[in-house]
Amino acid sequence: QLPTGLYKKVLVILHDSVLPYMNEPTLMIDFLTVAYDIGGAISLLALNGLFILIHQHNLEYPDFYKKLYSLLDPSIYHVKYRARFFHLADLFLSSSHLPAYLVAAFIKRLSRLALTAPPEALLMVIPFICNLFRRHPACKVLVHRPNGPEDMSEDPYIMEEEEPSESRALESCLWEIRSLQNHYHPDVAKAAAVLNQSLSEIEDDISGLLELSAYELFDKEVKKNAADVPLEFEQIQGLFGKKNGIFAEHFTLD
Repeated sequence: QLPTGLYKKVLVILHDSVLPYMNEPTLMIDFLTVAYDIGGAISLLALNGLFILIHQHNLEYPDFYKKLYSLLDPSIYHVKYRARFFHLADLFLSSSHLPAYLVAAFIKRLSRLALTAPPEALLMVIPFICNLFRRHPACKVLVHRPNGPEDMSEDPYIMEEEEPSESRALESCLWEIRSLQNHYHPDVAKAAAVLNQSLSEIEDDISGLLELSAYELFDKEVKKNAADVPLEFEQIQGLFGKKNGIFAEHFTLD
């Protein structure tokens, strides 16, 4: 057992400063799988090393996607390592051979958590979800279900279910994204409205959005050139607007 702080320091550098220089990187399988099961930020950081072992050293991890699904909680949009997590999640969900129920569960859970996410995270996760629809057309039923539930109480999706196959995500619809179309931030509302139209075949590049911060959003708004707003279109001539009106006979501005 390692202290939490030491776990984080090791996992941050493990994938690029340790594994490439080991003769047998597979020796780290037990360490990384145990770290992945701890939860929270430590699990997020263990993803980098596990990705290398799965991708380059044929590591088989049967419950990998179930564990990845369980990492999606409200804090995922606020943690320090958000960019790293979504970069890797994008890679793990890039295969077109993944079952539709699994991808639909990820889409639905990300959408539900997005209801409480900050604008800078929403501007990243909405294109992320759109890319998942492009890779897995079978999941578009979530968008094009006309008689789907209108709120959480009618939604068949089971948020508390840990097993993606049992979450009933494919029976639901994305009413959460429709809700975000009325978001207070205009950029978020515009991004969410994209799902009202047919998606292009070309995926959105989310690399520039992964580390988007609230400061950058605020700075962008401040630097916008504000248009001159006319306050009145006719110069006032008298007490009630007309110089020689009937009121001018009885009232004066002096």
